[in-house]
Amino acid sequence: MKRSWIWIICIVIGFSFLALLYLQSRYAAEMVKMRREQFDENVIRSLDQASRELEKNETTRYLQSVLKQHELDKIGGQKRDSVNSNEFLFQLDSTMLKYGSPFQKVGKHPSRFPSSLTMTRPSQLAQAMAGLQEHVRDAYVYERDILDEVIYAVMYTASDLNFRDRLDPLFLEYNLRVALQNNGITLPFHFAVYTSDGREVYRCQDYSPMRNGENPYTQILFRSDPTGQMGYVQLHFPNQKRYIQGVAGYVAPAMVFTFILFITFVITVFLVVRQKKVTEMKNDFVHNMTHEFKTPISTISIAAQMLADKSIDKSAETYERLGGVINNETRRLRFQVEKVLQMSLFDHNNIALKLSEIDANELIDTVVQTFSLKVTQSGGTIDTSLEAIDPFVNADEMHFTNVIFNLMDNAVKYKREGVDLHLKVSTWNQNDNLCISVQDNGIGIQKDDLKRIFDKFYRVHTGNRHNVKGFGLGLAYVKKMVELHHGTIRVNSELGQGTKFVISIPTAKD
Repeated sequence: MKRSWIWIICIVIGFSFLALLYLQSRYAAEMVKMRREQFDENVIRSLDQASRELEKNETTRYLQSVLKQHELDKIGGQKRDSVNSNEFLFQLDSTMLKYGSPFQKVGKHPSRFPSSLTMTRPSQLAQAMAGLQEHVRDAYVYERDILDEVIYAVMYTASDLNFRDRLDPLFLEYNLRVALQNNGITLPFHFAVYTSDGREVYRCQDYSPMRNGENPYTQILFRSDPTGQMGYVQLHFPNQKRYIQGVAGYVAPAMVFTFILFITFVITVFLVVRQKKVTEMKNDFVHNMTHEFKTPISTISIAAQMLADKSIDKSAETYERLGGVINNETRRLRFQVEKVLQMSLFDHNNIALKLSEIDANELIDTVVQTFSLKVTQSGGTIDTSLEAIDPFVNADEMHFTNVIFNLMDNAVKYKREGVDLHLKVSTWNQNDNLCISVQDNGIGIQKDDLKRIFDKFYRVHTGNRHNVKGFGLGLAYVKKMVELHHGTIRVNSELGQGTKFVISIPTAKD
């Protein structure tokens, strides 16, 4: 599959996951908003009900006290009662004389209709009906005025009392709890009562101050009283935020699992892309390995054919030369195979180092002298600056030599066309470490390739796949060996300017 199609699929699926997460978050936010609005509405309704019950309770208590006082006055003396009865009868007679009696007695039982309704003439019947309606209307107005006066007297008399004396905190708390439960709210609540000027009158026993972000609910008590006689109750719920946001708990698991799927998808895409790159590098490795093995095998085959051809006269010098070619090419093949096998051992952590204390300056100088011929043949020069005062390290001499050799060999492979190679090898001490630098003026490395040059099978492409021989294992081998020696390696490079590798390895301790 082409890389472009992979990216298109990744973008579509990634956008779908993000859209799903967005919709779930919006749904959760709407649910929280609805729960908050419903909660506010229920609390306000409960406060209103509790306030009304408080006012009704005050009115009931006042009426009961009036009736009780009336009963006490009634028991006080029959004479006063007799006078009151005569006065009541007198007032009743006066009312009947003024408005007329709606009932007339017939025998032992009163008639259900006024006497005027027994007339047979239509005109007299209409007049009697009009008189009856007028009588009922006047009686209704009279009774309503009396009831209004009683209510006004109750309210006026109650409002004269002190707000603290009118308040029954236990009754208010009971009504608040009942009203909240009736509206579906069972959360624990705290409340306090204040006068109109902000003075505290009462607070519940387990009252706790409001935390930051909490909004109290306020309800006026005795709303019909003058402003100075009013008070208000302030209510808040310590667990309100948790209760309201708890509704999002049903959506949260879905969001978490969707996010996990999204992360899994991202990791999967990363692994697929990485595996695709590894596959490409392995394909390059196979092609390069085929090319690397083809040349020595062909050379050995030609030499063997010449030795086997009886038609060619072969002197001792010819046998020696052909044997040397076969020996060199066989050694070259063995070296390439061993390099691949070594990387396989590194992957399984089966490599065993033979550590010994070596003089790095002396070892590097030997490698430089051996490698100088190859550099001179390519038209280059090598400069050394071995200034390390403490050059002794605990290392495997063979692998340590291969590390320096590989870095110098890379400098020769990636030299610039038309520019003489200039290679510089340096050593110095930094803290308790020995630093080794291999610097060239070659083609350099792009920034995108710098991150991957130590990966197995990875090779910096320079146009032709086989213009630079190798398997892409050299730098991977170098980094692995440096790490096994408890050291570090870093690289600095600019395209077209050259590359510098710096190795830092702990010095040998006494």
